[in-house]
Amino acid sequence: MARKKTSNAEYDGHEIKILEGLEAVRKRPGMYIGSTSASGLHHLVYEVVDNSVDEALAGFCTKINVTIHPDNSITVVDNGRGIPVDKHPQRKIPTLEVVLTVLHAGGKFDNSAYKVSGGLHGVGISVVNALSKRLVVQVKRDGSIYEMEFSRGATVEKMKVVGKAKGTGTTVTFWPDDEIFETTSFDFETLRNRMQEMAFLNRNLKIVLTDERELAPRVEEFCYSGGIVDFVKFLNDGKELVGDIKTPIYMSGRSEEGAPVERTGEVEVALQWNAGYGETVMSFANNIYTPEGGMHLEGFRTAITRVINDYARKQGILKDKDKNLEGSDVREGLSAVVSVKLADPQFEGQTKAKLGSSFMRPLVMKTVSDGLAEYLEEHPKQARAIVNKASSAAKARQAARKAREATRRKGLLESASLPGKLADCSVRDPAMTELFIVEGDSAGGSAKMARDRSTQAILPLRGKILNVERVGPHRALSSDTIQSLVTAIGTGVGDEFNIEKARYHKIIIMTDADVDGAHIRILLLTFFYRYMRPMIDAGYIYIAQPPLFQLKPKGRRKGTYIYTDEELAEQVKDLPPKSYSVQRYKGLGEMDPEQLWETTMEPKNRILLQCHVEDAAAAERAVSDLMGTQVERRKEFIQSHAKDARFLDI
Repeated sequence: MARKKTSNAEYDGHEIKILEGLEAVRKRPGMYIGSTSASGLHHLVYEVVDNSVDEALAGFCTKINVTIHPDNSITVVDNGRGIPVDKHPQRKIPTLEVVLTVLHAGGKFDNSAYKVSGGLHGVGISVVNALSKRLVVQVKRDGSIYEMEFSRGATVEKMKVVGKAKGTGTTVTFWPDDEIFETTSFDFETLRNRMQEMAFLNRNLKIVLTDERELAPRVEEFCYSGGIVDFVKFLNDGKELVGDIKTPIYMSGRSEEGAPVERTGEVEVALQWNAGYGETVMSFANNIYTPEGGMHLEGFRTAITRVINDYARKQGILKDKDKNLEGSDVREGLSAVVSVKLADPQFEGQTKAKLGSSFMRPLVMKTVSDGLAEYLEEHPKQARAIVNKASSAAKARQAARKAREATRRKGLLESASLPGKLADCSVRDPAMTELFIVEGDSAGGSAKMARDRSTQAILPLRGKILNVERVGPHRALSSDTIQSLVTAIGTGVGDEFNIEKARYHKIIIMTDADVDGAHIRILLLTFFYRYMRPMIDAGYIYIAQPPLFQLKPKGRRKGTYIYTDEELAEQVKDLPPKSYSVQRYKGLGEMDPEQLWETTMEPKNRILLQCHVEDAAAAERAVSDLMGTQVERRKEFIQSHAKDARFLDI
């Protein structure tokens, strides 16, 4: 008999649900893999590969094969020790089954099986199992091949011996559950970038990625004897180098003998300056990218600033009357990788975005201080070029600050004097408001008429925004267009940037669906990436997706809005040619306010793409290749991505 629904006053234990085992993962997958979008889908692969990489860190695995099959299943093969298959002392079932079906079960909780590991919570492979409609695992150990099969986290086939084996290792094949994920189609480039990154971070580990979905399978192999030195070379590929430092500066260190296990670690740092204005410093802890940095990054930044200032003073490059170089000066044009390995890393949250292990700060500081000071002493020509680069950055910073202060005195940057073209909204809570950045007065006029005046602000831009990748901060921040943008958003830039002062939590780039519109989008994204990166990381930057077409049946006033060429082809394939008309929207100004509102601005109907940096190295290369000064790099990028073009105006 159904139990009567309780009122608030009768709220009791019957209302508290307990999700057993992997049921919790299927109920709330975002807690474990971030999302059920393409990002979460690819996270499944990373979880399996990370287990194999942990075997490499332990010294037992030298090769990992990752294969995308035609049905979008994934196989990961390693030559590590193989997951244990003996009976688990507590569960009394094969340890292999425990690892695949029990959350928080793994060999990473003490230091006997793994001295260093990226997986700490024991949830990785079991989460993959829970979110796969089918998973088959084979283990080679003790001369035999053991196999088990699962479905959505449940055991389908008990462990059995299926053959004899030479060597050891683990093979995992899984089929992502289409009941969970928005898409089950893997992107080769996304996996390629991650596999290459893992190979850079683990010297001499070979990772082979194969895509069997095409007639001629695509195979890419990554193995780097130089490790993170090769990583920095990759980041600076095609860029003009400072001081003719052809090989990145490398330094390493480790904890002193006798230190407690929980306070032991190793440090590797590679760095090199280029003639650009951006900073690319990537930090990792146990192969896990830490986008928010942490103690290891703090130690690196403190050391590099101190050492270069000390050297500049000692050599008389900085005089007594001169102020010290700031961290941003020293890091202008810097590409660096900071990689630490530690036995018991303390991360902030399951996302592991920030390393909190405090003992790594002094360890990294000492390693970088000793290594960089020695390099500068032994290479005076290169050292002077590095200091001169930082000194030029300091002068530009001071000039930019004076320009901003002069602008303030004119009242242009005061909050009471927002840009004249900004049509602001009436609500003041930034969590409820959004700013549409549009190109030109025509689109701006339509957007102003279409908007919800309480929560939607409009800022029209005149002409193309400056390409900030090719100019220094002084010139970039002197641009009237950029000043208007910074003023409207409210956060400031550079050392004055404060995301808490953001006046809107949605910044929506709304440009025409043509080549010029695409150019303006990439220019704006480059600005946000270089000068307001925390806005991207916070999820505040979006791209509007206006329709490309309106398909209208003959004799009717309203039609259907269509957003892609493929969708249009599908819609018209069964229609007689004379029964409809197609309007192509090349510009937002071609839409009347009502159309613009219902297709692109109305929150219930519109499509927005949220910008985020999924792979920092790939993002850096893309910005540099597309917007930098190297024409050949841009040509290669365009040729390799030409097939992905959404539209061409010829």
